[in-house]
Amino acid sequence: MSRVHTYQLSLSWTGNVGSGTSDYRAYERAHEVSAAEKPTILGSSDPAFRGDARRWNPEELLVASLSQCHLLAYLHLAALAKVVVIAYTDTPVGTMAENADGSGQFTEARLSPVVTVAEESMVTRADELHDAAHRMCFIAASVNFPVRHAPRTLVASLEPDSGR
Repeated sequence: MSRVHTYQLSLSWTGNVGSGTSDYRAYERAHEVSAAEKPTILGSSDPAFRGDARRWNPEELLVASLSQCHLLAYLHLAALAKVVVIAYTDTPVGTMAENADGSGQFTEARLSPVVTVAEESMVTRADELHDAAHRMCFIAASVNFPVRHAPRTLVASLEPDSGR
């Protein structure tokens, strides 16, 4: 039996500067995303679409969600496999194509996790876990574009430039 999880948020547009959407340039894209007991996320559109670069845009949040989901699935699998992860960083990149009519879609996302494990003997299994984490990631399974990963594994007792 599958379980259903529901995620309830609040979104509020805060960009009405006096005349609403009377003109494309007459309003700000500022908005706030909130949920009970959590800090508010200050959002906007991408600066290419008249947004505020100091605020998170939906495209960035989608890429962040993919990266977070992979991280959390990976850590879960590592714990089950007795792979001791000491550190994990990622520099994900999402690519979106804008169409002539102003619509668009993501064409891919690329995750580049750098995982540091406790021992050299864990490296092979640590590398293998990325494919399983990708399959487990709820967000990656929900998007209609490829989510690729190019992981790198380091060993805590070795120097980062030791060839791994």
